[in-house]
Amino acid sequence: MTATDDAVGLTALRKVDPDRYLATLYAPADKRDALSALYLFNAEIAAIRDRVHEPLPGEIRLQWWRDALAGGRDAVAGHPLAMALARVIDDHDLPLAAFDRYLEARIFDLYDDPMPSRADLEGYCGETASAVVQLAALILEPEAAPQFSAASGHGGCAIAITGMLRQLPLHRARGQCFFPAEMLEAAGTSREALLSGDDNAAVQHAVEAMVALGREHLARFGAEAGAMPVSLRPAFLPAAPVSAYLDRIAAHPSDALVRPTDISAIRRHWIMLRKATGGWG
Repeated sequence: MTATDDAVGLTALRKVDPDRYLATLYAPADKRDALSALYLFNAEIAAIRDRVHEPLPGEIRLQWWRDALAGGRDAVAGHPLAMALARVIDDHDLPLAAFDRYLEARIFDLYDDPMPSRADLEGYCGETASAVVQLAALILEPEAAPQFSAASGHGGCAIAITGMLRQLPLHRARGQCFFPAEMLEAAGTSREALLSGDDNAAVQHAVEAMVALGREHLARFGAEAGAMPVSLRPAFLPAAPVSAYLDRIAAHPSDALVRPTDISAIRRHWIMLRKATGGWG
């Protein structure tokens, strides 16, 4: 493996996205590089907020990616990750429109705007995390993947909502809130109270409501995934630890406000193994 390969392969993915790294290990060897490039792209875009001090430079980066992917391999020479992703898009005939919608949705990350409603949150999750699941499925099994688009939608929502809860301390430090305003209002609190830590009891109710939403999507994903072929399972394995994360958050909702939520590496490995071998029957 060359230094360039290492920068866009499994070694790099392991550092920035352990769950998707583990999931990729269950994919066929000849698909792992493609999945790694897709997942590293996702991690790269998700990290833009923390690399810029103002939204405008972030929007410029997102536009660069739009232009680069639209231009194909010739437009990304010299950028290892973009070159790897362009190859994946060409080799697997992935829809550019999905990447364009993904990048458009990620503009929300750059600002501190409120998330108005559950529908808005689910739309954001659908264009980001769900799209990544569906694209991974297309890489693995392009003929079967479209039959599980609903599973991609719900699985991606469960993954994204759980990720928002796990990263709640980071989002609060940024002054960012992904909780829908209508959910906060129903819990008797507000965006400002969640960010400041005031009105702790009501904020905990909001955390519990987000946990319930994540569980709802996870249950709907499980109902769609029962007949999933083994060849597609690795694309959906990032959803495997979601239930364990949500259980941990539900048990101590106030902790989720101040400490990122995690589970042990051994437990994560075991959960992935069970789903990789047994599926979601």
